[in-house]
Amino acid sequence: MTAKQLSIGLVFALALGGCGSSSSSSSSSSGGSTGSADSGAKLKVVFIPKNTGNPYFKPVIDGFQKEAGPANIDFDSQAPATAEPTSQLSTIKDQTQQGVDVIAISANSPDALNEALDTAHGKGITILTVDSDLTGNESHRDLGVLSTDFSKVGPSQLELLGSEMNYQGDFAILSATTSAPNQNAWIAGINDALKQPKYSKMKLLTIVYGDDEPQKSSTEMEGLLTKFPTMKGVISPTSVGLAAAAQVLENSGQYPGGPNAKNGGIILTGLSTPNQMKKAVDKGVVAKFQLWDPAAMGMIAAYVGAQIHNKKIEAKRGTTVDVPNVGKVTIQDKNVVFAGPILTFDKTNIAKYDF
Repeated sequence: MTAKQLSIGLVFALALGGCGSSSSSSSSSSGGSTGSADSGAKLKVVFIPKNTGNPYFKPVIDGFQKEAGPANIDFDSQAPATAEPTSQLSTIKDQTQQGVDVIAISANSPDALNEALDTAHGKGITILTVDSDLTGNESHRDLGVLSTDFSKVGPSQLELLGSEMNYQGDFAILSATTSAPNQNAWIAGINDALKQPKYSKMKLLTIVYGDDEPQKSSTEMEGLLTKFPTMKGVISPTSVGLAAAAQVLENSGQYPGGPNAKNGGIILTGLSTPNQMKKAVDKGVVAKFQLWDPAAMGMIAAYVGAQIHNKKIEAKRGTTVDVPNVGKVTIQDKNVVFAGPILTFDKTNIAKYDF
């Protein structure tokens, strides 16, 4: 994945501005190669993010819209106000009643949505997960479009922190919600990687949850700084959490080189976007962090979802699809497609990216 591929004109802030209303957008096109299998009418596709006001999903939605034309899609996005495990149920049921063709969802729970998704599937609706999968319950959807190989995210985050901590010292994790399948998969990867000899001098103190809310994430980060004076590092594998943690660390002056830094300061890393973290990197609050291209997930889900629904392709391991604006993608085990590799950003390269 190149900088050119990633630089897709997506600029967004990663501070949750949670509001009670659902967000929606639509896109129409003047033609396309898929459309309805029988009439050529546009497919009705809805994307259900985890919650409203979470700007991480803006580029995902932009990706859907970019492929709406080539995939002959009438696209809409509807999200619940909160990211609780069952908060997406009413949206799924409502969209099922409206008779959409494809439901794409970033799951807030690996199992709480299964019955509603099965009902939708029974009515001929194609089910996709995007960014957050039904981990352990993959049979309840047709395809999972994931950001990157989840098995590599946790170990990659630990290695990034470890390299900055000289592979020794105590650290904590500031996660999103306790039920988020992607977060839990990454945390499991971190715990597994910790068993390796190279990390024997690193200790995970605790895992706290900011629920992908800026204020709660800030409070949890402040609590970590207070409760654990021996703490040397924090991993926050959530865009909202990392942004909030960086602000708290800057305000406290305890970052490496900060006015109140002790024993080298607190090292912070995690997952976020270049545009959101550039100031923190420039100030030295965060030296390195990681992410992928969120828009690619939307583009892949829109195009491949339409192909599956129109029976142009079969959702099975080994199937390869040439997605406009992305390239060839191949369906892996458990019917998963990976949008691209994980990337590391720092002062040397962050200016090259615009998303």
